[in-house]
Amino acid sequence: MEFFAISNGIPVHISDSKKGDKTILLLHGYLETLYIFEEFADALQKEGYRVIMLDLPGHGLSGSNKEINTMEFSAAVAADVLQKCGVESAYVAGHSMGGYIAQHCVKLFPQLFKGLILLNSTPFADSEEKKENRKREIELVINSKLGKLASLSIPQMYSPINLRRLDAKIEETLEIVETHDPMGIVACLNGMMERSETKDVLAQSNAMAIYGDSDKFITNEIRDSLIEEFPNVKHCIVNGTGHNSFIEDTAKVVEFIKEFVK
Repeated sequence: MEFFAISNGIPVHISDSKKGDKTILLLHGYLETLYIFEEFADALQKEGYRVIMLDLPGHGLSGSNKEINTMEFSAAVAADVLQKCGVESAYVAGHSMGGYIAQHCVKLFPQLFKGLILLNSTPFADSEEKKENRKREIELVINSKLGKLASLSIPQMYSPINLRRLDAKIEETLEIVETHDPMGIVACLNGMMERSETKDVLAQSNAMAIYGDSDKFITNEIRDSLIEEFPNVKHCIVNGTGHNSFIEDTAKVVEFIKEFVK
């Protein structure tokens, strides 16, 4: 069921499957909406999970702060959505930017979240080089080139071997980009630039991290360093996938989640 609610002063677009013994809150990535999880959420529901999703602040049909959507603000919205759905305890799974927000969910609302799942995400803050890249993205968005930015970046999120097979999903994502408020996207870029690292959160959490072996953003070198640094985390590698492992091999990611969310 899809509906809207006011959370922390903004309208939020929410989807709640309502049924399931255990609840998983799914948080999408940058330039995505809750619809990116459509097939993935269906697969989780078939395994008996209740799935709640939302368009994060600045994305899709949800509202936004004017200047900045911090990770803390987005986490507060996500936690409030859970409570509005009557959920007292859940696992939170975040893809890329959604993973940054998921870690703040666990940090700020430990009573609500009993497990953290990072889908192609890390605990790192932006490097200076990354901040400069985001500033260039902001210029593109302000100059009405959000569509061009998306057409260049979204195909990069997939392993080359999956591009043709998933062409329809890529086109769907590019079409959905048109629903974003450009200034909401700018507020999210500002939030990602200003976020702090969350290594302490990951080190202390009941957590699982899922990686693609062909991820251009989280390289195998970065992945291996995370595996070494965080032995407490259940690390899972999905072969033949890029930055969107949950789309590129849904069955395998669901299999890993079933082993973790018991």
